[in-house]
Amino acid sequence: MEHDPALEAHEHAEHAEHAAHERDPFISLVSITVAILAVLAAAAGSLETVEGGRAITRSSEAVLAQDKATDAWNEYQADSLKRHMYTIASATGGSKADAYQAVVAQQRTAQDKARAEALKAQGERDSLVADSARHEERHHWLTGAATLIEIGIALSTVAIITRRRVFWLGALGLGLVGIALFATAYLA
Repeated sequence: MEHDPALEAHEHAEHAEHAAHERDPFISLVSITVAILAVLAAAAGSLETVEGGRAITRSSEAVLAQDKATDAWNEYQADSLKRHMYTIASATGGSKADAYQAVVAQQRTAQDKARAEALKAQGERDSLVADSARHEERHHWLTGAATLIEIGIALSTVAIITRRRVFWLGALGLGLVGIALFATAYLA
């Protein structure tokens, strides 16, 4: 069964509304708490999914950038081998020595271009890996936030059933810690 934070938030809000019709001020207060926590859980769950997707996307893009760097370094090595072969050929002298020296210069230019492309792709890869790590870290913070808020919802339900304030206070505490983790995901 797929986890749908928005659907769960809606269901919790309906349960809270139903309980609020009992006209007990404590039950009404806890019901409002459930509704607020359900919205927060849905937001944290949705953002958790978004951040996880961004982490995967950036990681995949980093692999592609590494492939570009590898291709450029392979081209650099091939140009290096060609340059060395033409350097040896021009050193033997002969009527084509000047033409071989021209090819050596062309290969040196090609090597410089390949090296620049490789270094650029490696820089892009490093940036994407760092970005992926940031999104993954946010994903973890949001997972913790959603979990604590959802436990707060469960405690609120227990508070409604038992009519005990201690469970509601525990739910509020977990909700506050969840909100702190939620904020930490984007402030850290």
